This record gives sequence, C-alpha cells and structure tokens, in this order.
Amino acid sequence: MVQPDTIYALSSGRPPVAIAVIRISGPRAGDALKALAGRLPEPRRAMFARVRDPKTTEIIDEALALWFPGPNSETGEDAAELQVHGGRAVIAAVFSALSQIDGLRPAEAGEFTRRAFENGKLDLTRVEGLADLIYADTDVQRRQALRQLQGFLGQRAEVWRTKLIEAQALVEAGIDFSNEADVASDVLTRSLAAVHELAHEIGDALADAKRGERLREGLVVAIAGPPNAGKSTLLNRIARREASIVSPYAGTTRDVIEVHLDLDGYPVILLDTAGIRETDDPVEREGVARARARATAADLVLWVVDATAPALMNAPQREHQDCWIVQNKIDLNPAAALPDQPRSFGISATTGAGVEHLVKVLSAHAADVLGSQEPALVTRERQRTALREAASALDRAITEGTAGREDVFAEELRLAARSLGRLTGRVDVEDILDVIFRDFCIGK
Repeated sequence: MVQPDTIYALSSGRPPVAIAVIRISGPRAGDALKALAGRLPEPRRAMFARVRDPKTTEIIDEALALWFPGPNSETGEDAAELQVHGGRAVIAAVFSALSQIDGLRPAEAGEFTRRAFENGKLDLTRVEGLADLIYADTDVQRRQALRQLQGFLGQRAEVWRTKLIEAQALVEAGIDFSNEADVASDVLTRSLAAVHELAHEIGDALADAKRGERLREGLVVAIAGPPNAGKSTLLNRIARREASIVSPYAGTTRDVIEVHLDLDGYPVILLDTAGIRETDDPVEREGVARARARATAADLVLWVVDATAPALMNAPQREHQDCWIVQNKIDLNPAAALPDQPRSFGISATTGAGVEHLVKVLSAHAADVLGSQEPALVTRERQRTALREAASALDRAITEGTAGREDVFAEELRLAARSLGRLTGRVDVEDILDVIFRDFCIGK
C-alpha cells in the first residue's frame, strides 16, 4: 500500500497570538519532530525544545514538543505537536523548516479530522458534531454540538444497527436451517418483535419537528412592512449597532440585511428587508421581491407599521407562519391603539421604548421553538435522510414479515442496517465525505 503523506498545519488561532500550536500527523511525524527538536519526547509528555532549522541548525524558537505515537493519537497515526510563540515570523520559519523535510506537505481543510475518521477514531456523526462545535455561536448550540461529538447519535445508531443484525441473523437462520432441531420455530415472530421496537425508537427520533437542524441554523426572524416604518432602526436597536442604513427616504434598503444574534443562548437570525410596496424602480422592485421571498421563508415575521399611519396597520395574512404586529413610532403618536390581535407590540425604535419587552418575548419564543427538556438526537438533514431510509425499510420489513415472506423480510432488514451504517460512516459514504470536510478549517 502507498504510504500516506505526512501533513502539518497551524491548529490554533490566527497570529499573532501568545502560543501557536503546530500539528504534524503521518508516518514521518517522528522524523520531523526529531529534525526540528533534536529528539523525541516521551509519549504524551511535554518536552522543552529549541526548535532549529534542519538545514542551517539556526534556532527558530524555544517551544514545547509533544509526541503521540499511533494508533493512540487523535488521528490514529503517528502525530506530533509543537507549541511555539505565536508571532507570524516564528510560525513562518517553522513551516519553512517542515517544508524542507521529504514526505511532508501542508494539510488541507479538515484533513486531520478526516484521517481520524478513516482510522476509526471518530464516526461520521461525531465528525459533524466537531464541525458544529467549531462554528457554534451560542451556548445552546455548543451544548448540542458537544453531545454529538461525544457520540450522542452515533452510539445510539450502533445499538440500533447491532439489534438489526441480530434480528436479521435470527430470520436467516430460520430460512437456511429450517430443518435443524436447534433452530427455534418462532424466529420470525421474535425478529418481528425486535423490528417493531426498533421502528418505534427511530420514529420517535424523527418526530422532533427538526429541532436539531433548526437549532444549528438559528430561528429566522424577518422584519418586514411598508417603507419608512422604521424597520432598519428597529434592527439596529435590537442588534445594538449600526447594521442597517437609516434614512427618511423610502426605498433606502434594497437588499436583505442579515444579523446573527444570541438571545439567552439561542441563535436568532434577524433580517431587515426592503419596504414592501409597488414601485417602478427596477432595483427597488428586485429588493421588494427578495424581501417577500425571505419573509415567506422566515420562521417569524415582525410586521412593522407606522403608528402615525393607521391605514397601514394590518399585516398580510400568512398561513402556517407566525406574524407579530410591531407598531413603531409611538413616541410620535402616544394615543395610537394597538391592533386587536395576539402578539402586538407598541414600540419606539428611536427612543427604545417597548423594545426591551419585544426582545424579551422574542427570546422566550426562540426558547420555546428551539429548546426542549429532551436534547435533539438528529441535528443534520443528512442524518435525518439516513434514518428515514432505515425507517422506511423497517416498515416494509414489518409488512413482509407479517405476510410470512421471510426472504424479503431479511432483505429489508439488510437495507435498514445499511442505512444506519451510512449514518455513522461505516458503509458507502465516499460520495459525501468531500462535502462534509470541505467546511472544516485548516489544521482541524
């Protein structure tokens, strides 16, 4: 077999930083560490080292060196780590020294994690959990990602897969050795009972209203309404920064402005959209079309109206979507009455009156939609698709088994087990690996 390249990359933050961590992984990791640090440390014990250029022997930096012989390393192969001072010149000099060693090359995005997966250190659900942990913006997202990294879904899937294989073995024994005395006559009944239980468990995992995916992506809230109602001012007030241009002229906002918020640990994506009105301006018309599209796709619409223009109070009817009325500019018309409907708010985006209450209710709504006492098992559409395929195969298996068609029953169990194998990355996932790892950063 062709020996894999030895790879290296900066695994810590962008310089300059106090300490920079440079990782090396592959068959020549030990040679690289000896070339730069003079010798190998004891496994998994930090050693003080003067890092030298192997060609000139010039000292580059004083650092800590660590050695992790495979397979007992994060990637499953020989790995090393240098903790150097985090200046740009130091990092560049260490990279230059590593590049002079035969068999070494810079790592690609996600390559360390991919090697961990290929060497059996992580299953695919844990890889996805690691990616989500890296990009988590809020505390609730962090907790969900950490559960996946710790095997919350992968371990459950392996238990399901083991039970499926046992059920499949039972029924196939009944088919192949039906005349043998030590093969029980009720193997199909026992196998069917196990499949019913598995179908129920997987069905429960899928019946979660996609909470895991929604938490990863965030609750999308569109601020919409007629022009000059104060939508951009409201977004700036909630975001506590000048994210949108505010102007007294109608049609200022042409494209959709997106702001990511952390509301009590829950991710909320706030959209400032163009004022919705009829217009002959082709650019503004495109902005209005985009505003309508984003508002339609949002989880919640804050329909902002002008308290001084009561004719524009009513929001359009929206099926299957939350729509709250936000009556702005109450400072200019204190006597304005709120519309007679639930979730109506009177605010002044300019002075801040009523905005704190609106944000508090919005936070509670995000917690209600995204939160739960029970953590979500499924956090990605890929995972949901694999479980759906497994559930469909189990449903077909139950139908075939109930009708006594043991051979078709066994085949459907095999297909269900294969779908669970795709979930964790055990079988037939080469076509999706590049998609998963391309979003990782270099050095991870």
